[in-house]
Amino acid sequence: MAPKKPVQEEKILLGRPGNNLKSGIVGLANVGKSTLFQAITKCNLGNPANFPYATIDPEEARVIVPDERFDWLCEKYKPKSKVPANLTVYDIAGLTRGASTGAGLGNAFLSHIRAVDAIFQVVRCFDDAEIIHVEGDVNPVRDLDIISEELRLKDIEFVEKALEAKKKITRQGGQSLEQKKAREEEATIEKILAWLKDGKDVRKNSWAPKEVEVINPLFLLSAKPVVYLVNLSEKDYIRKKNKNLAKIAEWMKENAAGDPIIPISVSFEERLTRFETEEEALAECKELGVESALPKIVTMMRKVMNLGSFFTVGPDEVRQWTIRNGTKAPQAAGVIHTDFEKTFIQAIVYNYQVLRELGDEAEVKAKGKMMTKGKDYVVEDGDILLIKAGAAKA
Repeated sequence: MAPKKPVQEEKILLGRPGNNLKSGIVGLANVGKSTLFQAITKCNLGNPANFPYATIDPEEARVIVPDERFDWLCEKYKPKSKVPANLTVYDIAGLTRGASTGAGLGNAFLSHIRAVDAIFQVVRCFDDAEIIHVEGDVNPVRDLDIISEELRLKDIEFVEKALEAKKKITRQGGQSLEQKKAREEEATIEKILAWLKDGKDVRKNSWAPKEVEVINPLFLLSAKPVVYLVNLSEKDYIRKKNKNLAKIAEWMKENAAGDPIIPISVSFEERLTRFETEEEALAECKELGVESALPKIVTMMRKVMNLGSFFTVGPDEVRQWTIRNGTKAPQAAGVIHTDFEKTFIQAIVYNYQVLRELGDEAEVKAKGKMMTKGKDYVVEDGDILLIKAGAAKA
């Protein structure tokens, strides 16, 4: 008799489930956050010609996700309407030392971080006598320590409140299923608290699925994925050198191993937005031998939020839809229209890469690469879908 296959526990991701996730630009005051935000919203990704997105209000913008697959599909189908994927970005007010206890705009700042799903953390590595550093001098490792500690201290406060609330329930005693569950959750919350008090971020532990179910409703700041942006002067960005880079790399190794870190010159990115056309900005980059970092930081943020895309195509519209990786076909259909998830019948599926290799849909079909999939199909990044759904019930 063949041994039973071990049952794999389904991995649950840290963070809010969903496809419409938001990122926030975070850092101390005067490190380049707002200038970065303005550069993102003014560049061709954030304010493209003939595209209705752009700045929603002074602190929020939707930025196009650059994707050559979408560009190729638009070129192929020449649709009347082109709708790329986008990423929502917030400009969050500068943090100060003591923010966790309400210093400066501390409480408002931390509640704004709580509302986003991932963080762009801007670290200042440029010297400029006209832009005063809130701590007196440029020291990126100290700045990294301040932000990391402030977020963790606020998390400790959140977790201590959650623990006290849970203890009120477990003190009632009894052997009911509700009590058993409450005791298990209490133990998990105590484990989270010990982890934070040990100076470690919540995202840096391998939590069991049941523990993640306890963590996610707490909206902890240190559970959010982080992309670190090292803000260099234009000169240092072009020559790819800065006296602080080795120290930052050491800090990352000790405190944020595995988190992405991207060098950027916010002043350079802002200067590129002043060119009349995208072609002129590209020519400037070519002459200096560098590229804009903005496309990379947008695509990296989607990656750390575990987001992928599927496409719907045709002469009327080519559209790139955003989903969490691992999403099944009915839930992907629900992103197009909520009724489609409830009335999902099947999906006709083929991948962008197959279409590109074979040239057209007829050839994809002839080669047997166009598949009919049911409710258990997990949509892959780059899939092209045609959803078949029943009529919605009144």
